[in-house]
Amino acid sequence: MIKDHPELAVFLCLAAGYLVGKVRVGPITLGGICGTLIVSLLLGAWTKVEVADDVKTVFFAIFIFALGYMAGPQFFGNLNSKSLRFFALCGIELVCVVGIALGLAKIFDLDVGTASGILAGAATESAVVGTATEAIGKLPDLSPQQIATYQGHVATAYTVCYLFGLVTVVIYTSQLMPMLLRINLRDESRTLWERMRGDSAGMESDEREALPSMVGRTFRVTHAVGRPVSEIERQLGRRVTIEAVKRGGRVLTPPPPDFELRFADLVLAVGRRANVIEADEVLGPETSGVPGLDTPLSSAQVSVTDRSASGKSLNVLNREHPEFSRNGVYVTEVQRGDQVLPATPDTVVHRGDVLTLVGARSGLGRLVAKIGSVVKNDATDFVYLGAGITAGSLLGQVAITIADVPLSLGTGGGCLVSGLLFGWFRSRSQTFGAFPPQAATTLKDMGLAIFIACTGLTSGPQAWPLLKQYGALLPFAGIAMVLVPASLSLLVGRRLLKIEPPLLIGAIAGQQCSTPAITSVTQVAGSSVPMLGYTVTYALSNFLLPLTGPLLVGLLGSQSR
Repeated sequence: MIKDHPELAVFLCLAAGYLVGKVRVGPITLGGICGTLIVSLLLGAWTKVEVADDVKTVFFAIFIFALGYMAGPQFFGNLNSKSLRFFALCGIELVCVVGIALGLAKIFDLDVGTASGILAGAATESAVVGTATEAIGKLPDLSPQQIATYQGHVATAYTVCYLFGLVTVVIYTSQLMPMLLRINLRDESRTLWERMRGDSAGMESDEREALPSMVGRTFRVTHAVGRPVSEIERQLGRRVTIEAVKRGGRVLTPPPPDFELRFADLVLAVGRRANVIEADEVLGPETSGVPGLDTPLSSAQVSVTDRSASGKSLNVLNREHPEFSRNGVYVTEVQRGDQVLPATPDTVVHRGDVLTLVGARSGLGRLVAKIGSVVKNDATDFVYLGAGITAGSLLGQVAITIADVPLSLGTGGGCLVSGLLFGWFRSRSQTFGAFPPQAATTLKDMGLAIFIACTGLTSGPQAWPLLKQYGALLPFAGIAMVLVPASLSLLVGRRLLKIEPPLLIGAIAGQQCSTPAITSVTQVAGSSVPMLGYTVTYALSNFLLPLTGPLLVGLLGSQSR
């Protein structure tokens, strides 16, 4: 029954594979992708079900484009002098994994499929399976049977090496690296975060501020009798705005700037907590909440598109744009890609950052028109999505020859590049090309999962012979290809590049594109600080590692001719 219905086999592999991937041993879980590959290999060996190659191609294109789209803004945003030291770690990773794979292929006479699978698995980069499989299909002088066999070897070698590579990178980064650096990762992360935040305490990932920075408080006027609202706000340094005044049964929201206060007026002052608590010295004693005096504030997420605003701190923007103080508009959050940054006066914003603004609706509108545009991200723009994947597919067909070695990005590499570009271009204004993060993540995960399931089902019959032939080599390769580049990066990153230990450990997890590793590291650190290093190398490795698949296939293919 399953043999005649490949769609049943594919989704059965997804369900069972993600169930297997949830099994936890200490801090380690296989994850849904590896679980799906294990189940699909077993099911493929048992049923010998056939799935059309076009299915794999379509879903891999969706996966790799979504991956690039999500990483694009951060990838290009990190192309600056401050990030160069992290780029060196990615260079170490690339040189090591390709060099070790080539060395193992030469010493043990490995075929191109097995060597590529070792590279993909040991580097814990699932996308290499797709790019290498696609590149093998384009090798000249190979029969269809040889191509199918080598592509099956990619999946089998990947599965075994991934298991050992995953366990190694998780244990090495979260447990052994802090010992080698002679640090307490939790204490180091807390200290670094306090220094970055200006000595304010860092918070755990599941903590929230007990005292929010943006507050509104009511005061009874005793000191500011006869003075206009504009004068009061000016005395408070325009860091606090008077949003409402209650006089008897009358409430003015907001009061005009020339409105003069009287004795016993009730005033609602809004601003940052540190500034509002000082308003009693100007207005009078604080009172408990007054019914009917509260006023709703508008909130908007605004993408920074103004070139002149890029590279400036929030403090400078407040000075340059009087709408902030005059209309009581405040920045409560800064989002850069998938990172949420603290909205401190020293926080520097870049073009494409999303600011969460809170304040009066009229003031918000005027400010938005000057610094950016309201983010539109409510539904996927399939015109933009389809155009991006089409452009990537066309780019992947372009081939160049270097030293008699034909190289092309293939559909996978082309869609990765187009995804990076389309995602970056969208981030510049975020008024078009919407691809909500939840939708992008769903398509990315499903695209890869279905591709992996199809690969495993097709490769199942070739799995057992390969395991018998290279049984001991595959675990060794999986461990070695993690330890060698990670150890070199640890040495170079600390001794030469002087990267702070929490950031360095996170960056090493990122150069391996290992989400389980950074999850374990942040749990040990009790902080998200290592993520700051992880995101830089992860974005770059996410782009470069998939390209090593076609590179390795091209090099081994040329040597075999």
